Amino acid sequence: MQARILSYGTSRSFPAGDAFLETHAPDGDVLVVIGAWAGAALAGIDPPAHAAIAIELDGTCLGTLTGEALGAEGGAVVGFARHRTGASAPTGTIELVTQPQTSGEALARVTAVFEAAGFVVVTCADRDGRILDRLMRPYFNRALEALDLGLAPAEALDRTLRLGLGYPRGPIEILSEAGLAEHFQVSSRLHAALGERAYLPARRARVAAEHAAGQDKEPRQ
Repeated sequence: MQARILSYGTSRSFPAGDAFLETHAPDGDVLVVIGAWAGAALAGIDPPAHAAIAIELDGTCLGTLTGEALGAEGGAVVGFARHRTGASAPTGTIELVTQPQTSGEALARVTAVFEAAGFVVVTCADRDGRILDRLMRPYFNRALEALDLGLAPAEALDRTLRLGLGYPRGPIEILSEAGLAEHFQVSSRLHAALGERAYLPARRARVAAEHAAGQDKEPRQ
């Protein structure tokens, strides 16, 4: 199974130079649409003309692009996002997003394309945050709140989670590399969508976002 890759702007899943981009085949069985404007580009693509379409999602739901039909939505279009936290490098995990009537054949074709490229592929329903952000953002918030409360220094918190739970990296280390401002944006979006306190960004993330916003402003003369 080969993919024809169309790029519309910078892709978070496959930045310039990513090995997956080299797998592009002009006559590929699956159309993979990537980039910041992939969603807008979908409007000019004729789904029936393709056996399967994989479109890169940012924080939005697939239904935002394809429309909702009270449980009857779905077809040959599958959403996807390669997991990446902030400025960190993309991981080897790709989340595929399906709708109630997503074609089983289309899903199988898209899965085969990404697995052939060496990715771990997981499938989830079209829900805010998908799998990884839904599970990880509350975890990050709890770690930041523990730091705020003075429970232990950052290094001790990370070391405890690594040694106690077997995690390869601690949450503070991950957020330090990825960027607290990005976490604030993602967690805020999920809090607005889901209304659960677990997604309310911790103080440190809010302050970091405010600082970043202030740095972008021109000083007064």
